[in-house]
Amino acid sequence: MTHSTKRLLGATALVMSSAMLAGCAGFGGPSSEEAGPDSITFTTWASESEEAAFRALIAEFEAANEGSTVELNVVPYDQMFSGIDAQLSAGDAPDIFRVDYGNLGVYSSQNQLLDLSPYFSDEEAAAFVPAMWEAVSYEGVPYGVPHQTDVSALLLNVQMLADAGITDIPDTPEEAWTWDEFAEVSEALRASLPADKYPFVYNWQLGGTSRWLSWLFQTGGSLVEDDLVTPAIDSPEGARALDFTKSFFENEWVPPTSSVKSSGYADSVFAEQTAAMAFVGSFLVPDMEYFNEFEWTATFMPVDERGATDLGGNALVATAESDSPDLAAEFLKFMVSEDAMASFCEQTNELPTLISLADADLEFVTRPDLMPIFVQQAAAIEPSDVRQLTSPYMAAIAVALQDQLELAFVGGQSTEDTLANISAAIEEVTQ
Repeated sequence: MTHSTKRLLGATALVMSSAMLAGCAGFGGPSSEEAGPDSITFTTWASESEEAAFRALIAEFEAANEGSTVELNVVPYDQMFSGIDAQLSAGDAPDIFRVDYGNLGVYSSQNQLLDLSPYFSDEEAAAFVPAMWEAVSYEGVPYGVPHQTDVSALLLNVQMLADAGITDIPDTPEEAWTWDEFAEVSEALRASLPADKYPFVYNWQLGGTSRWLSWLFQTGGSLVEDDLVTPAIDSPEGARALDFTKSFFENEWVPPTSSVKSSGYADSVFAEQTAAMAFVGSFLVPDMEYFNEFEWTATFMPVDERGATDLGGNALVATAESDSPDLAAEFLKFMVSEDAMASFCEQTNELPTLISLADADLEFVTRPDLMPIFVQQAAAIEPSDVRQLTSPYMAAIAVALQDQLELAFVGGQSTEDTLANISAAIEEVTQ
């Protein structure tokens, strides 16, 4: 998911109480009820490059729709959904808001979002990568537009790897390191690095806990069955994924403070050169290039039975109670038009969701030499992954997943107990 990247400077967003939330910047802005008939409100979190891209496209939309205005409210990610939830409950939600795919099902399954079926023809829907259109649909109904996606790949500190004798870096998905090869690389780095440096860091902290599922999917395993409610994780594949990721801590391949409940982030650890490698989303490439004063490159995530990565990125949705549903829908259609999507992705180093742009040579502003790695990595996402990651239950499951992985990684809990507890939590939240 794409959230503010200021943490590279060592800062994290403040978590404010509900009482304070109503008065914070952005959420104090105009609601849909306060907007005029030709005005809509749009609430989002954004990095600096994203905010600049949003403002440029809003100006373009307003110029093409004379008399219409879009009021943009930018808020910290950590405050985003508690604020939206409060506004939805009070009946004064913005007309448009941004939501990551993992949280989308929470809103679409509760009749809180505008049904976009009347606004998109079958031909227009078919213009999107099928897995991404599925990501914004609930029971076959589209409740948002797949604005962009981003995936994780593996960033590498070239000098730290060279010092460990590692110079052969995979440059195609077919050459990606297997789990065994990745373990060998990690062991070589562990032997080469001082005790306060680590082979790698993984980006499963806090809201990114569901990224652990990439390892599960790589084994050919599943979190749930096709019905999305029956637990499937307590399996040989689940045990293999959990045992392997537990070994990251047991072998001191990752910092002991980089577990799923860590307050730090993988990109910060990599930027500080505390880790030689980092699993990082493409949306962070601009900040990586700006802040990192060392040579770095990227390669693909390791593979086991198959390749896999996380479903990052975000949808744009309109609220069901919008006073200007037609204008809101028109703005959504504009934001996912080919030109607008290409412009946004090029400026932010994020990935498009339109089929016509999937193989296009986009002119990414930052590190265009590395972005093909992320584009090819995205092909590892399978429709079954998308269905699980966008389930209406995923947000609740992720809370239990965070608790149980923390116990397994740093609390000494056994693999058997961890998988059983995750299964029990799935059964509880899906009843």
